[in-house]
Amino acid sequence: MPVIKSPICIVQGRNEKFMERKGLSGSTLKMIAILTMFIDHVGAAFVGRFLMTSGMMEAMATEETSMGWLMDHVSLYMTYSVMRMIGRIAFPIFCFLLVEGAEHTKNRVRYAARLAVFALISEIPFDLAFRGTLLEFSYQNVFFTLFLGLAAMIGCQYVEDADFNQIVRILLEILVVAVCMGAAEFLKTDYSAKGILCIMVLYFFRKNRRMQVLAGCLVFFWWELPALIAFVPIALYNGKKGWNLKYFFYLFYPLHLLLIYLVCWGMGIGGIAVV
Repeated sequence: MPVIKSPICIVQGRNEKFMERKGLSGSTLKMIAILTMFIDHVGAAFVGRFLMTSGMMEAMATEETSMGWLMDHVSLYMTYSVMRMIGRIAFPIFCFLLVEGAEHTKNRVRYAARLAVFALISEIPFDLAFRGTLLEFSYQNVFFTLFLGLAAMIGCQYVEDADFNQIVRILLEILVVAVCMGAAEFLKTDYSAKGILCIMVLYFFRKNRRMQVLAGCLVFFWWELPALIAFVPIALYNGKKGWNLKYFFYLFYPLHLLLIYLVCWGMGIGGIAVV
């Protein structure tokens, strides 16, 4: 005999499904980060080169010449500035997703190895896009920052799982974070030590979303104000994975940088360094 569900059960089931769907999935957050990062990189590597060719660096030598230059190139400079501000949204989301990924991955070491491999793969496209040269070591791509952030999380997790008293545990965690921050500064990675600090702040508050968002806002507030916008979609994260985009970002990052450089090269401005 078929079981007849009551209207209350049907409505309750629908409400539960709606509650599961509301908010933003991890894949949606990733797409927001990728889009804003792309806008930022087009602004930096493409529009930035036009600023360089228009004599911006020479004009900035004195206040008088800089004001005259800005008046003549206000539209181009505003376009550049807006695109770079939009790009500030990307990094906090990538930091948050890194923490979420570290919490849910089956193998953190394999996760770290994947980041390290794509850091190496992405370095030549990164240098071409922003330095106009095949390979140089004055500034490294963001995959190195994410790798060191994950390494710090792995180290802190090991300390948390070990049988240390609270004071020793805190001191060891500080040491792990300091070492990774120092490595980021030494390697001159994108966002450098500040990037590692931001990742670890989100990691330490990972058990409480409200506190995580608040702490993230505070740590970004003092040096990158537009990045605070990123914590609106982060606060709306529903804990769901969403679409399977596991390798999309890994491939998109070097490929879009290479594409930007090729467009610049085709226009005869590829040899200009913008970072």
